Amino acid sequence: MTRADPQSLMKEYRATRDPRVREAIVTRFLPLARSLARRFASGGEPLEDLEQVAALALVKAVDGYDPERGTAFSSYAVPCIAGAIKRHFRDCGWSVRVPRELQERAMAVHNLENELSSAAGEAPTVAELAAASSLSAEEVLEARAAYSALHASSLDMSAHDGDSDEVRMLDTLGATDEHYAEALDRTALDSLLGGLEDRDRAIVVLYFREELTQAQIGERLGYSQMHISRLLRRAVGELERAAA
Repeated sequence: MTRADPQSLMKEYRATRDPRVREAIVTRFLPLARSLARRFASGGEPLEDLEQVAALALVKAVDGYDPERGTAFSSYAVPCIAGAIKRHFRDCGWSVRVPRELQERAMAVHNLENELSSAAGEAPTVAELAAASSLSAEEVLEARAAYSALHASSLDMSAHDGDSDEVRMLDTLGATDEHYAEALDRTALDSLLGGLEDRDRAIVVLYFREELTQAQIGERLGYSQMHISRLLRRAVGELERAAA
């Protein structure tokens, strides 16, 4: 379906909500949406993703446009599409979730830093950025730190610039200590053991930690193996109740 006059298509769709008419409008203005997506392509997001965001915003703009107001559709659609792309950067483009206010401040400081660098030929100081932006030095530093969350670094990249030895970032990360859970259990057990009588606590420690047999414990403490067995069962029962 084609029409010479876009406004005629707009009025027809407004009156009929015919999906074929909407498809014709979207097809006609899709180059505009893609052009806007390319303007934002330097922001680090894949162009294909930006074009999808722009196309979806175009469809929504077609649905929301009122030709009776007399403004050209392109004048209505451009801010709608650009706003959708900016929201995409705000909501999806950051590797680490940052509050919206801080995101906006980070982008503003970054853009200002680029402007001042181009004008002066060298990177501006924190004080110069603060003066030019009416922010405090602390706010400028915070904005710079927040901007670093815009893009994540690959764990496969070199951990040291210029280092001849290829050491990946992944290789510098700590691993899970296999004895960590055991240490937690031991700490919890030490707390529970404090509630036992001295004799019962000694029996539990000798049996479970020093791995002596009940007969060996009996010889050391002067009890029969059967008596040690009864004391051990009672002590373990008290520990289980205390831990419940």
